[in-house]
Amino acid sequence: MNWVYGTTLALVSLAGVLTTVRLTRGPSALDRIIALDMLVTLIVAGTAVGMAARQDATPMPVLVVLALLAFIGSVTAAHLVEKREGMR
Repeated sequence: MNWVYGTTLALVSLAGVLTTVRLTRGPSALDRIIALDMLVTLIVAGTAVGMAARQDATPMPVLVVLALLAFIGSVTAAHLVEKREGMR
């Protein structure tokens, strides 16, 4: 079962590298906002896989707070982009 955790963490890490590239090179602010939200999601996923590998649920409250902050950030960013489109 350890190879499953290792493979999953490797794929999540690869997705994190690709997301970081999109975050730095994104042509628009919306691309960067989405990449940042995806990066937070990948951090939560990687932490969850690590928790499953160690069979330790201690960081669970941190994951919940991070997921809620990512959700609030996404909703706020979508609201700001919608307002910006209305100003044009």
